[in-house]
Amino acid sequence: MLLDIENLTLRLLPSGAAARPLLAEVSLTVGRGEVVGLVGESGSGKSTTARAVLGMLPEGAQASGSVRVDGEDVLAMDPDRLRAHRSRTVSMVFQDPRSAMNPVRRIGDFLTEPLVRVLGLPKRKAAAKAVELLAAVGLPDPERRMRQRPHELSGGMLQRVVIAAALATDPGLLLADEATSALDATTQAEVLALLRGIQEERRQAGSGLGTLFITHDLPLAAAYCDRVYVMYAGRVVEHQPARGLFADPRHPYTRGLLDCSPALGDERELRPIPGRPPSLSDTFTGCPFAPRCPRAEEECESWTPVTIPFGGDSGPADGGSAACRRLELVARSTA
Repeated sequence: MLLDIENLTLRLLPSGAAARPLLAEVSLTVGRGEVVGLVGESGSGKSTTARAVLGMLPEGAQASGSVRVDGEDVLAMDPDRLRAHRSRTVSMVFQDPRSAMNPVRRIGDFLTEPLVRVLGLPKRKAAAKAVELLAAVGLPDPERRMRQRPHELSGGMLQRVVIAAALATDPGLLLADEATSALDATTQAEVLALLRGIQEERRQAGSGLGTLFITHDLPLAAAYCDRVYVMYAGRVVEHQPARGLFADPRHPYTRGLLDCSPALGDERELRPIPGRPPSLSDTFTGCPFAPRCPRAEEECESWTPVTIPFGGDSGPADGGSAACRRLELVARSTA
């Protein structure tokens, strides 16, 4: 498995800094050639999980569990190994490309610097490689783009530049953190098609590129990803193949996200999830979603979240898991 996160728990120290963990027993995997979605409301822990893959933990945080990339635990890396991991093994594409780039430096400088410093290419070869990368991500007239500065390019063009930079050192794992949410629908579709095309090229070349695709848009994740994890209050509350998650969500929170997601041609009334997402000052004695869940019972307030596996239409291999007390009751009744 390319990425294997197992029981990752992240707490802020001192203990009074937060009433609950930032992340609680998070487990997820990404295989080579896979696109795996990570969805949830703002503050659910999606970006924190992705940053843990880079070893970028919040100041004063204490981590337990493991974050393995190609079998090596990121949490146990020394500074030199961590620097190499960030520059070669994993790359990240952020939501706002302008924040990732120096506004006074040229696009060419942004692209060639990692090629020179990480791959050790001579400046002339690095420049030629940068032009190839810009052409590969669909930017017209790449030679001219090399001489331009960020303010001269549109948001969609800059996102392509950032993707080119992320792929420059040929990483095995790509972390896309809301990489398309700031784009219009047409540009978003173009960027997603670009990422899929790059992944297919890598697959044909025999080096599968795994992608962790972070978004708050569950329908987008269901359409684009192979598998999807749903997070709430720092926990994974459901995991399914994308098609199954969209057609038959098992956790009430997943159903709530779908019920308040608009779609073209859909005339149903949107039903927002009641209440508010929990903050780090909120504590839970049971299921963290119970205060907002329309199906919650008194026992849910003291039920310790447990991941319950279930089978899909084609059997257990096509199924998933969810952390819901009702699923546990069903599992007990059929055991």
